[in-house]
Amino acid sequence: MKEGPDIAHIAALIGDPARANMLTALMSGKALTVSELAHEAGVTIQTASSHLSKLDQGGLLRPRKQGRHKYFSLFSDDVAHVLEGLMGLAAGSGHLRKRTGPKDTELRKARVCYNHLAGDMGTQLFDSLMAQRHLVLVGKDLNLTDSGAHFVADFQIDLYGLQSNRTPLCRECLDWSERRSHLAGSLGRAFLSRFEEMSWAKRDQKTRVVTFSKVGAQEFEKLFAVE
Repeated sequence: MKEGPDIAHIAALIGDPARANMLTALMSGKALTVSELAHEAGVTIQTASSHLSKLDQGGLLRPRKQGRHKYFSLFSDDVAHVLEGLMGLAAGSGHLRKRTGPKDTELRKARVCYNHLAGDMGTQLFDSLMAQRHLVLVGKDLNLTDSGAHFVADFQIDLYGLQSNRTPLCRECLDWSERRSHLAGSLGRAFLSRFEEMSWAKRDQKTRVVTFSKVGAQEFEKLFAVE
C-alpha cells in the first residue's frame, strides 16, 4: 500500500457529531472555553475535554491558556476551509442539521466563516471583485490585480501589512449555503474588519450572523454591485 495522507483519521475526528458541533461553533473565529464547547455539543465537560484532546492531537485546534481558562480555536484557515466545504457537501446532499432556528435566513444572508464574510453578501463581494477584474483566477490561484490593489488601498485596507504576513492574501472558499465562492485569506478577513470599522456591519458572536445596517447595506450594494 502506498503511503499518503491519512484522510480516514481526519474524517473520523470531524465525523463524530459532538466534535462536529464543536468545530462548527468555532467557525465564528472566536476562541471558546471547554464549558462553552460542551454546551454547543450537548455533552458533559468531561466528555468535551476528551473530544477536544483528540481534536488537538489531530492538529485541528489551537489551545491557549489565559488566566484560569483554556480557550480553543481552529488551528488555521485551512481547517475552516475544509469545514465550510463539508457543510456545502452536506447541504447539497440533503443532510441538514435538525437544530435549525430563526437565524437560518440571516445566516444565509451574511455570516462569519471563521474570519471572513460568507453567505449571499459574501459571494456578492467575491463576484463583484471578479467582475471588476480586481481579482483573477490563474489556474487554481486567486490573484489580486493592480486595479484590485488600488481598490483595496482606496478602501483604506493596509495591503502592505497583509502581504507581509504568512497567511495567503486571497483564497476561494466554497460557501455552503450559496454553493459558490466567497473570499477568504487575509484580504477576506480585512474586508470584514473594515465593514465593522465603518459601522456597516456587526457580527453576532453567538450565532455567526453578520447584520448590516441600513446605510451599510446601501453602501455595500453601491460598491459591490453585480450585474
